[in-house]
Amino acid sequence: MFRLLDGRKLSRKILKEVKKKIEKNSLRLRLAVVQVGKNPVSEVYIRNKCRAAKKVGMKFKVYRFASGLETERLKEEIKKICQNPRNSGIIIQLPLPKKFSQEALLNLIPWKKDIDVLSSGALGKFYQGRSKVIPPTVDGILEILEGYKIRLKGKNVAVVGAGKLVGLPLSIELIRRKATISILNEFTKDPSSFTKRADILISGVGKPGLIRGDMVKRGVVVVDAGTKMVQGKLKGDVDFQSVSKKAGYITPVPGGVGPLTVACLLRNLVKLNLNR
Repeated sequence: MFRLLDGRKLSRKILKEVKKKIEKNSLRLRLAVVQVGKNPVSEVYIRNKCRAAKKVGMKFKVYRFASGLETERLKEEIKKICQNPRNSGIIIQLPLPKKFSQEALLNLIPWKKDIDVLSSGALGKFYQGRSKVIPPTVDGILEILEGYKIRLKGKNVAVVGAGKLVGLPLSIELIRRKATISILNEFTKDPSSFTKRADILISGVGKPGLIRGDMVKRGVVVVDAGTKMVQGKLKGDVDFQSVSKKAGYITPVPGGVGPLTVACLLRNLVKLNLNR
């Protein structure tokens, strides 16, 4: 029988701690979100961030831009948002419309306001081990494992997906924590040969049903960090029905990594604004 890894429960604890720090230090913070175009998954995430920000006493502002806006004009608008002293932390909601260079726009955010840790400057500090904060999805995954006392040291961990948002920074952090890792991408031959050996499997691809029950061993810890909207419902990478029959621990979607990512994002904002 599997045990559910409840991200909502753990996120509430983090949000309480964040609220206490804000009140104790009399911080006046505002989270600014840049949204370009329309995306149903993005809308869900933005609503969740707004709700969490209000719970901890932060202000929240969404800057919405049409997908047809010219690149140079969008860059100028983002620069203004970054320069606004009222905006304590800034995120660009991903994914962006394909016509825009994700890296070019993310690099407009100064690292002191980059609570998503996605600009080259912020990521560079993280990779060098000199950052006050770590990417919030990575932080959320670690919080789940630590919250349920699941050890990483010496464990075989399969990371499915090597993207900038989840797989790549997560792998760096897992290595620091002495895990033995395998990183799988779309070119990996026979991925099941890796996933079946994993004590812990973490997927962050965004392809529903990618991980099936026949791809994992009994007792595995499964963390699903990949999401996609399918017919109005949020789906994860993991086929929950088949994988849960063999897993020892497993995250739900929604209610697993997502709430913790939001909580860790707000915690990053507080950390970057303390003792500036």
